[in-house]
Amino acid sequence: MVACPRGATPSRSSRSRAEGLRPHRDPLLRLIGLFKLVKGVILLAAGVGAVYLSRDGAMDTFSLWIGGLPLHPGNRWIVQPLATLLAVNPRTLRAVGLGTFVYAAIFTTEGVGLLLGRHWAEYMAVVATASFLPLEVYEATQRPGASRVLIIVLNLAIVLYLLVRLRAESRRAAG
Repeated sequence: MVACPRGATPSRSSRSRAEGLRPHRDPLLRLIGLFKLVKGVILLAAGVGAVYLSRDGAMDTFSLWIGGLPLHPGNRWIVQPLATLLAVNPRTLRAVGLGTFVYAAIFTTEGVGLLLGRHWAEYMAVVATASFLPLEVYEATQRPGASRVLIIVLNLAIVLYLLVRLRAESRRAAG
């Protein structure tokens, strides 16, 4: 409850502001927030890696480091991605790194907002997650796979859950 001078009662807006600071008790909403935060941290690490690799000499250092690892030279799950990464020019790596920072900022903001129980974060998560769905569907049609379908289903479930939750909250507030 909001502290008020003796004898005064808090206004409705000050009560709702104070209540908005408390994290949601909804475990699913907290799980979604954690999921978004983890994605943001992973993208931040990928962005840092891409920007680092775009520097002069970094690819040579990376190649030497990878060459020193006990990897089977015929392992296509390691060799092909590394060959692709080493073939990318520094300018493209910088652009990818900067773009990754933007996505990391979006996911991290969503995750932290959801974990802190901010109402705006629910709206942001709906808009951001729904806006990525067409791209994910396109990717799944170009390169089908179970993991791509799982990601689409998971993100669609998140959007639907948040929409139902937001609609219920708006009905509760109106009534």
